[in-house]
Amino acid sequence: MMQLMRSVGLTLLCVLSAAWGYAQTIKGTVKDSSGKVVPYATISLKNSAAGTIVAYTLSDSKGSFAVQIPANTAANSITVEVHALGYKTAVKSIASFDATVDFTLAQVPNQLQEVVIKSSRPVLRTHGDTLSYKVSEFANPQDRTIGEVIKKLPGISVAANGTISYNNKPISAVYIGGDNLLDDKYSIATNSIPQVAVNQVQVIQNDQPIKVLQNKVMSENVALNLEIKKGAKLHLMGQESIGAGLPGNYDVDLNAMMFKDSYKAINYLAGNNTGYDVQQDLVSHNLADYNQLIDNSLPATVLSLGAVNTPQLAENRYLFDKAGVLSVNNLINLKNNVQLRLNAYYVHDTQKQDYSQKTTVFLPGDTVQYNEMQHNRSVPDIFHTQFTLNINRAKYYLNDALLMDQKNTANYSALKTDSAAVNQVFKDNTLNFSNEFNLIRSLKSNNIIQVYSYISHFAGPENRVIGPGYNAAIFNNHVSYAQLVQNVNIPSWYANNYFSFKIPSNLITQSYRTGFSVQSQTLTSDLNVVQNNNSVGLQSDSALNHVNWTKKKLYAEAAYDLPGTLLKANLTLPLTLQQINYSDNLYALNKSLGRLYFNPQLSVKYQVSAENYLNFIYSFRNQIGTIQNVYPGYILTDYRTLYANNAGLTEQQIQQAGGGFSYRKALTLFFWSINALYSHTGANNITSSVIANNIQKGIVLPYPNSTDAWILKGSISKYSFALRTTFSGAVQWQSNRSVQLQNNALLPFNTISAAINVSADTKVSDDINFSYKAAFTQTASHSPAVAAAYQIKQLLQQASVNYDPVDNMQFKLSGEHYFTRQQGNPDLKYFFADASAKFRVTPWKTDFELSAVNFLNVKKYNALYLSANTLTASSYALPGRIIMIKIMFNI
Repeated sequence: MMQLMRSVGLTLLCVLSAAWGYAQTIKGTVKDSSGKVVPYATISLKNSAAGTIVAYTLSDSKGSFAVQIPANTAANSITVEVHALGYKTAVKSIASFDATVDFTLAQVPNQLQEVVIKSSRPVLRTHGDTLSYKVSEFANPQDRTIGEVIKKLPGISVAANGTISYNNKPISAVYIGGDNLLDDKYSIATNSIPQVAVNQVQVIQNDQPIKVLQNKVMSENVALNLEIKKGAKLHLMGQESIGAGLPGNYDVDLNAMMFKDSYKAINYLAGNNTGYDVQQDLVSHNLADYNQLIDNSLPATVLSLGAVNTPQLAENRYLFDKAGVLSVNNLINLKNNVQLRLNAYYVHDTQKQDYSQKTTVFLPGDTVQYNEMQHNRSVPDIFHTQFTLNINRAKYYLNDALLMDQKNTANYSALKTDSAAVNQVFKDNTLNFSNEFNLIRSLKSNNIIQVYSYISHFAGPENRVIGPGYNAAIFNNHVSYAQLVQNVNIPSWYANNYFSFKIPSNLITQSYRTGFSVQSQTLTSDLNVVQNNNSVGLQSDSALNHVNWTKKKLYAEAAYDLPGTLLKANLTLPLTLQQINYSDNLYALNKSLGRLYFNPQLSVKYQVSAENYLNFIYSFRNQIGTIQNVYPGYILTDYRTLYANNAGLTEQQIQQAGGGFSYRKALTLFFWSINALYSHTGANNITSSVIANNIQKGIVLPYPNSTDAWILKGSISKYSFALRTTFSGAVQWQSNRSVQLQNNALLPFNTISAAINVSADTKVSDDINFSYKAAFTQTASHSPAVAAAYQIKQLLQQASVNYDPVDNMQFKLSGEHYFTRQQGNPDLKYFFADASAKFRVTPWKTDFELSAVNFLNVKKYNALYLSANTLTASSYALPGRIIMIKIMFNI
């Protein structure tokens, strides 16, 4: 007993000591000699002996401050120093942590003389949840757009598709001067706004753009704001470039931008055949999150020309295209915080791809192989328009967005397989419109009401023709025929409406919501054979579908937000009553499913210190399949895959739990984070595949199935002042356990992937800049039912050097090295090199650039891909060397 009491006492002593070491805080106020508060004064804690700053903060709008003291710091070893513009600096010694430290500042009667401070050390400024990077401190003379600078900022990373992350968390939006011009299509801004027009890039953590909900409803969003220079706001600007080259290449980019407080616009016309996909600028980076928010996803495209893997190369290395885009983005700020916005674009493109592919499926006691060659051509025409009305006030918020998307795509393929040479024509035409209305209002009682309504319609007829006489033994009883025609269409209506009531308080905001949603869809399909005499008939009785589908939801939800300073939390408790009816009279199918679901979610964020925090998430979600999981007739999804369903509707229970720690030290430009996530999915059915040498058949069977996934990832970024270099690194490990049913054999698989990335971007001198990136990935897959295990290792290295011998001349040399190793296959090695020289004619304010892309003229690329027990070896034709001269000027 005595030993137990001693242990408890020691534990309590340690806890109290830790609390004393980390929780001591100096508090006080800052006022002037007349008694007025002095907001946003800088309070610094200094070591009395060394004179170094050990902690700092700012006074709030009421002149109060509280600054945390580092652990194990004695009171008599520090002083408190206060600086404020227009006042004399004040300093006080500390005798005890218990006493408040109040300052009365004396005003400086005379105007301060101008002081110019020169320093090569970049500074990251912090204010509350906002971090500010001074663009001029990180930009190089070669950087034309703000996106090129953002890639170099410590703590920020940019993925190949343009997605921006801060400390490993994807951002929600990029604001321009505080305005949301582009929603999540922010690549338009990062790839077009001149970096010289931007004063600061600001990172806004816990971003809550709706003023009614600020400090009431927790937000985990991270956003960027581009603070435009005052001079750049006064006039129209644009970065124009016109280029021509060999063999027969062109590249044109004409844009016009305006960033006034009352009017913002990014409008541009661009076209090229150099491998730059103009659609990359139009990507919605948070589309998956938005679809989950509105609880709706559009039907996925069912048909394809074949399973083509995208080369793991920079897109301009492999893309053959002739693309053009017109993009219009305009925002008008009216009085009383009323905004009108138009976002529209039109894209026309012609893309070509030549590739060959060998696919090997390893089965117990058997191996199946497919060989194919395709010459593909795709011609998409895409039109998008969105009108938005936004009113954002402290007591009132209204947002209405009317959207229309139309996409007509014609795809052509000359296909050669083991058994035949055929042609494919695939046409996919989609039309989608939606309207989203959101009204939030604060009442006199300070309670908040919300009315939300979303409605959409989608139609997407698909048609694919294969001929002549493809696989006659399977599709036409060994009789020669002309064409095989597959048609699919899934017209859809969807509506979601709810009413919400929020009760804010000093501690917790309570939210209660109730609503309903309705989804109505029809899936029609037929697989027809066109005979040599032009007669048309169904391929078989089971090659036809006409499924009617209705899904209705009635839901209620309680949510509790704790938007505190140290502890932020959200607990959401939704209850959903769901009824699904689907039928197909062709197969006497008539089923209904009624369920009551409880899908709780918890999110917690604890501010360990002023800059560091812990976070934790947990969610349990019931997920029901879609109309694309219940059609009973076969659909030829690609030329070698027949797919149908012979089971009830897919029901999944998905549990996710994760947590992480985020560290930031603004003064030293040091960031790191670590996150872990576990996911378990249980389902009531499994897809059974029959794999033969010339065709694959898939059918859904009613057998329980589950998958498990573990993900561990971390990132680190540090700016070295001594080396003038930003060092960054990231690591990710992922394990997936799943089960597949192939050729009546149940095959459990464990696929493990690991990725390591390191990079350095340095200013060797004022004239020379150097950057290096390396990415190593390893993918391994194993099944106890198959003796062999399969593993692929890949290494990508990228390096570039910029040299500016004089102010008006710039040189750049860059290279990429790709290495792939897979046991039993020769190592794959590729090296690409680019060079450019830019000369500025100062009187004309014009740049001339001569560039050589892939000047070593690599024209073929081989790659390996591994998924479960499927190994694919692909070979791609590349465009080769491109020599181009560009003229670039500003307006």
